Parts: sequence; C-alpha cells; structure tokens
Amino acid sequence: MNDLLHTFFDFSAMAEVLPQMLSVGLVNTLIISVAATGIGLVVGMIVAIMGISATAWLRIPARIYTDLFRGLPAILTILVIGQGFARFSQSVFGPSPYPLGILALSLIAGAYLGEIFRSGIQSVEAGQLEACRALGMNYAKAMRLVVVPQGVRRVLPALVNQFIGIVKDSSLVYFLGLLSGERELFRVGQDAAVLSGNLSPMVLAGVFYLVITVPLTHLVNHFDRRFRVGRRKAAPVSGLRELDELDAPPLVTGSKA
Repeated sequence: MNDLLHTFFDFSAMAEVLPQMLSVGLVNTLIISVAATGIGLVVGMIVAIMGISATAWLRIPARIYTDLFRGLPAILTILVIGQGFARFSQSVFGPSPYPLGILALSLIAGAYLGEIFRSGIQSVEAGQLEACRALGMNYAKAMRLVVVPQGVRRVLPALVNQFIGIVKDSSLVYFLGLLSGERELFRVGQDAAVLSGNLSPMVLAGVFYLVITVPLTHLVNHFDRRFRVGRRKAAPVSGLRELDELDAPPLVTGSKA
C-alpha cells in the first residue's frame, strides 16, 4: 500500500513540478486549445454554410473535408501535418512545431464543428427563412441575422463539449517534439515522471485536466437543461377566480325548521 501511495501520490514530487505545470504546461494547453477552437469555429461555420448549399461544387468539397478529418484518428492527422509541412513551417515559424500542432487540431475541430453548426442551422424551422424573405430580406441577410444565430444558440452545449475534446486532444501535440517552453500539461508531467521515476507528476497533470474539463461539463449540462426546459415563470395572477366566486350561489349553512 505504501509503494502504491508513493508511486501515484508522492506530494513532494508533485510540489516540485507544480511551478512548471502552472507557468508552462497549463498556459500552453490553454493557448493550444483556445487557438484551435477559435480557428475551428471559423472553419466549421464556413464548412457548414457550404454543406447546406444547393450548389454541388460547394457542398461536395465540404462533405469530403468533413468525412476526411472526422474519419482519421487525431494522432494520425497531427503527425501527417506536423511532419509533412515541417519544412514549410520552418521557413515561416522557425524550428518550432507548435503552430503545426494548432493547425492540425484546428482542422480536426473544424470538421466536427461544421457538422454541429450544420445540424443547428437545419434545425431552425423553414418558416423562419420564409418569413424573412417575406419581409424583404435576401437569403444572405436572413441567414446572417435570423437563422444562423438561432442555430448556434441551439448547439451551444455541443460547442462546449467540442472544446472539452480539444483540451484533451491537445496532449497529442507532444508527439511533434515541442520545445521546452512549449510543452503542454501532459508533456510536463511525462518529463517529470521520467526524471523522478515516479508517476505522481502524471497524476498531477490529470488533476489539471479535470480542473479544466469537469466544470465545463457541468456548465454544458446546465445550458442543456436551460435550453430544453426554459425558464419556468410563475403564472400571472388573474381576477377570473374572484369573479367566479362572486357569480357562484351562496353556500347554505343551515336549514329552516
């Protein structure tokens, strides 16, 4: 039992790697996740609009892109992009594979987010678009001001879920061989575990991931309940009940002898 506790819960080993977890690992994990999500949102919205287009030369490339990056394992996509475009990246960004890792995660996120946006937009009733056209709006304006905002609101929980997935997938970027100052949570924990011969730093990295993802998971559940049930407002007080009481016949409390 003592050996088990020492292997996974050595608090001295955790305390030793904690500053690097906070200053290097956590910062880089959030940078990678937020940047990949931001780019993925833009790519996903473009893919969604292309996917619902009536024009085949827009719809078919969007379908191919979605099937490709959703069908491949994330680690395969990261390695292919990180190694295949390494020479081009060196001429632009230098020796760091950091931007290529963000690009790979962005392309993966764009495929999933595109499907999320597409389902949200198509869930909006067709009457909404017809009403906009009746008011004199063109198709682009109706989509931008009415249909797309409603669709995005409906899939907000799924968007947060996708961000959680990107946070976890950011640990795969370490396969590209990040520089010392670019290591994310998993790589910081792994390096410390190798140097100390103890798995406690890896456990600490897992705790950081849980601190990020578990509150977001509960936030998703909260949004999901709100969107499905809505705000329950108290029924307004009406005077009809009092009127009914006035019109009702008086109660007979006794009988005459």
